Order: sequence, then C-alpha cells, then structure tokens
Amino acid sequence: MKKTEHDYQIQHQKRLSYMPWLYDSLKPQHKAWVIKWQSQIQSNLQELETITVGEHCFIAPEAVLLAEPGRTIALGANNRIAAHVFIHGPIHTGEHVSLNVGVHMDGGNQGIHIGSHTRIGAHAHLFAFDHQFAPHELVRKQGVRSVGIFIGEDVWIGAQAGITDGCKLGDHCIIGMGAVVTSDIPDWAIAAGIPARIIGDRRDPKFKTQVLAMNQTLQKKP
Repeated sequence: MKKTEHDYQIQHQKRLSYMPWLYDSLKPQHKAWVIKWQSQIQSNLQELETITVGEHCFIAPEAVLLAEPGRTIALGANNRIAAHVFIHGPIHTGEHVSLNVGVHMDGGNQGIHIGSHTRIGAHAHLFAFDHQFAPHELVRKQGVRSVGIFIGEDVWIGAQAGITDGCKLGDHCIIGMGAVVTSDIPDWAIAAGIPARIIGDRRDPKFKTQVLAMNQTLQKKP
C-alpha cells in the first residue's frame, strides 16, 4: 500500500519524540504542522495540570508530566523533552534545557531547579526526596524527607546517572554516565563513579587538550 503524507508525518513525529534536538533543524515543509501538533499537546497539558511552558518548547507526546496544585512544573523557553520522560513537580527549568529519553524526575516537596543550557542524558534519575529509615519502625511507615535538588547552568548529566536529594551541582560541571551523586559538586568539576567523586576540571589544560585531540580524531573519520 502506498504511504500517504499522513503516514510520513506520524513517522516523523516518532523521530522527533525520541530525538527532540531535531526540532531545531526542521525543514520548512515540516515546521508548520509540527508547531501545530506541539501547540495542541502543550495546550492540553496546561489545561489539565499546573504547568507553564515557555516559547519554542518541544514535548514528546509519550512524556508524562504531572503537576497537581502545589507541585508546579515551569518549563523555560526552548526546552526539549523526549519520549518516556517522567516528571512530577515541583520542577523549574531555565532556557534551553533538554531531557533525553527516559529521564525520571520527582521534585518531592522542595523541588528540582535546573539552570539554563543543561543537558540530562537518557534514563538519568533525579529524586528530590528520600525515605526515612530508623531501625525501630518499618520504612513504609516513616514517610519521606525533602531538601531539594539544585543544578546550575551548562551542566551535562550523563546517561543513567542518579542525583539524590539535597545535592547541588555547580555551573558547567559534568556528571559521568552511571554515576550516583550523593554530595555537592562544584563549578566546572567532572565527577564519576558510585558514589560520584571529582576526577577532573573542565578548565584543566590537560583536559582541554584531550578533548581537542578527540574532536580532531572524530573529524577525520569517514
């Protein structure tokens, strides 16, 4: 059976949902219907939940955003939210924040605050609450505490990383793939491991030389 224009649009919607960065390079023939599609998704969300969405955002229809009263989700302009992301407020993001496939974030009572230009890799988990676990009583009966998570600007959190309640990540830091952050990370630091520890600094001349060499190698590949 010959495929229709609608069939191709459905497939392109799926491509955008799983690779939302493609939204920034849409061809003119796609842009009009994609903007209309996104407007419907975002309007529906804002009618049903306490959510505000900045201009030029992309939210995959497969993403789940839950924000009952008192747990507001506020998305800055140009955010990109991929398929199977789960967000439970309170959560506030700056501009140009991207959440890749399967990111899971729960703001607890105190919330998650994410600075502008931050990238969060696939299947990363951020929980702004923690169970209390005194030995004299069942964990399920003790409730939870919440301090909040604060992430600076221009942060890169690698795929499958975990950020625990009470952590503050400084501007420009990098969290390695699969790391579990249990304490504060300063500006510009590179952290990896379980629990995460600082292994470098983005401003270190040695690190800059390594990155430059890697980029040059990649550019030479066919």
